[in-house]
Amino acid sequence: MIKRRVHVAAAAIFSDDGQEVLLARRPSTVDQGGLWEFPGGKLAPYETGFVALQRELYEELGLTIDRAQPLIRVHHEYPDKHILLDVWQVGDFSGEPYGREGQAVRWVKLDELFNYPFPAANLPILRAVMLPTEYLISAEEADDGVFLNKLERALQEDGLRLVQLRAKTLDHEDYVQRAEQALALCRRFSARLLLNGEPELLKLVDADGIHLTSDRLMTLDRRPIVQGKWLSASTHNAQQLDHAAHIGCDFVTLSPLRTTPTHPDATPLGWHDFQQLVEPAGMPVFALGGMTRHDANHARAVGAQGIASIRDFWQ
Repeated sequence: MIKRRVHVAAAAIFSDDGQEVLLARRPSTVDQGGLWEFPGGKLAPYETGFVALQRELYEELGLTIDRAQPLIRVHHEYPDKHILLDVWQVGDFSGEPYGREGQAVRWVKLDELFNYPFPAANLPILRAVMLPTEYLISAEEADDGVFLNKLERALQEDGLRLVQLRAKTLDHEDYVQRAEQALALCRRFSARLLLNGEPELLKLVDADGIHLTSDRLMTLDRRPIVQGKWLSASTHNAQQLDHAAHIGCDFVTLSPLRTTPTHPDATPLGWHDFQQLVEPAGMPVFALGGMTRHDANHARAVGAQGIASIRDFWQ
């Protein structure tokens, strides 16, 4: 049986302070009725995703969309159809949203999204909505004082809210001690901290999650931590991306996009190959490898959640 293909434009519409997102409830008379979703609708044959988004949000919610940015594209297989959710992040709009078709609409805080029932295809969108667009990977620092000063600057001055503690030169005991210090600092600024190491570290430090190396990723056959924690992984090719999705990673980094001083012999992906790998990934993907803030918009345009960096965010 050849499945019908459905292309849908959907919107993650954020409140002015970025702490809430608008949800709509599907009518009980339609497929998966009663579930909540990100508002939008099917593309007409002549429409682009953005044009369809503008039309649907005006028809459904009475909103005029002034500007939107790509967030994530999700391919999902249902028994009778293949659906592509082309999701856009909307921050600039005019009008007061209301259900013009009689549907319930509601502003929901980001940390309460998982309390709502969604169609299965929406899970990657939830993750993308809850994640920032910048992912800080800490550099190797021998001195704890220097490390904490640089981390505090990144959190306070640069506003970074997602941190991976990478410290390969520290032994286990010193890493745990640094992780505890980093966690206390991240808590002050409402930032998430992921530990780059074995999942068992979460038994010692109550961080927000674990980041897996690509080698460690490929040894696992299931998700190694509970669903309430974030799981990310380093990936470099399609096989690793597929395996990350298989074990239930919440997001990944994909690298190297460019040649870097730390990995001069690695073949860079470039933007074209990066986009081809991200399209079917089915989860948020951060571009890594020679990235700076100047690359952020380009990365989002080709499907990335955002950029990850050591040098540009740390120094």
